[in-house]
Amino acid sequence: MSGPISLEPGGSERDTLALRLAETRPPRRRPRRPSDETTLTLRLPRRGPDEEAVSELAAELADRIGPAVHPYEVAALLEAEGLPAALIKERYGHPGLFSLAAALYERVPRTFPDPSPAADVWRPDTVRCLLRGVLFALPGLAFLLTRPLWNAADHAPALIVAGLLSWAWGQGLGHRAHLRMTAGRRAAGRALLTGAPVGAALATAAAVPFAGSLPVLLAAAAQSLYLAAAGVLLVLARERLLLAALSPLVVGALVLPWAEPGEALRAGLPALALLATLTATALALRTALAATTAPPAPTSPAGNRPRLRWSVPYGLFGLAAGVLVLLEGREEPYAVIVLTVSMGPAEWLLYRYRGLSVAALRATATPAGFLLRSAGVLALCLLAYLLPLVPAALATGVAPAALLLLAATLWTALLLQAFGTAWPSAVVCLTAAAGAGAAALLGLPPGPADALRLACAGAALCLTAYALWQLGRPAPHA
Repeated sequence: MSGPISLEPGGSERDTLALRLAETRPPRRRPRRPSDETTLTLRLPRRGPDEEAVSELAAELADRIGPAVHPYEVAALLEAEGLPAALIKERYGHPGLFSLAAALYERVPRTFPDPSPAADVWRPDTVRCLLRGVLFALPGLAFLLTRPLWNAADHAPALIVAGLLSWAWGQGLGHRAHLRMTAGRRAAGRALLTGAPVGAALATAAAVPFAGSLPVLLAAAAQSLYLAAAGVLLVLARERLLLAALSPLVVGALVLPWAEPGEALRAGLPALALLATLTATALALRTALAATTAPPAPTSPAGNRPRLRWSVPYGLFGLAAGVLVLLEGREEPYAVIVLTVSMGPAEWLLYRYRGLSVAALRATATPAGFLLRSAGVLALCLLAYLLPLVPAALATGVAPAALLLLAATLWTALLLQAFGTAWPSAVVCLTAAAGAGAAALLGLPPGPADALRLACAGAALCLTAYALWQLGRPAPHA
């Protein structure tokens, strides 16, 4: 034979080549071992996998083979690496891709490493949240400047009615505008352009029976216009523009401790701030309406336009929250200031709750474990919001108990709304506001202050329990 013999891998009979020698003469005697004299046997080495080469390949790909749950995943990996069939046969001694994949799968132990930490999509913008808290409180400087120009007993009812309706309308309109934001800033701008003037007109009309005079009605109209315009700027994330528009109020408030500005400046500075706010709102709406419309995102089987009734519970919650804050302000006026400023940190904590809940979801493997972690996250965020209010209440002479109960009620309601659970928070807050309001108007026992505390305590307890039951499941955070 002058060359190698091509043998196919198979049974043991193909691994042996037997050459039988021809006999030239009859044997004289029977051979003792005939096979040694009549047959020449050549045993070829058995072909099989190259264990060393396979081990080297397994070590090279161990970090990617370990997480595989089936040899087919290893086969896909090898195919992605571009291993040809000829190389698999010649270098590794396996007949095909799947045979080599199975060998590698058995050779490498199973390892399931934790996924790399993902970016926190709920990371809050600290500066923006704190700025929003300041912007919620700055309009109160207008009442401080104009205090000598109006009589609280005669003029307050019109302002209160207009303010409550503006607050409720603004909450519902803000929710609808955020829903329309999925179709682009232009769609949200159109919703705000239509809804904000209607809300201001309705709030002004509601103040007419309580005004009694034209100046009071004009003050209620100015308040309604400002709340509508400020709501537009906040929805469109133009907080810095609103801060610049309110700068006349800040200047006037800084002058008050040192000099008497006079009636002209006391009335002119709030009017200038209102004019600047309306101008800034017009510019923001113009920019939003000029934006390119995003592709429509379907939000309902009927189309991509959200239904008006979806925003109703948000408006009802705004009305209930306004009544509760008003009742607290009757007992402790400074409590309203503390609570208003705290809305910025409250919004920051809503973002932190969502981020911490997603981290808890990744760190747990059972529903019971996530429920326990979710309860800890809820308690941590709630305490982080309430504890700083204690020294703020003591510094302003406010009873901490009533303020903390009201703050807990509002924050847990806002938390449920952030997850789209609006009706339970609206119903609970409306019930609390109705009970406390009836006690204040009718003089029912145990008195306005105690009734407000009991109503807020019951509402906070119900909302916290419902939040734990609703948000203690993995589904809302997935």
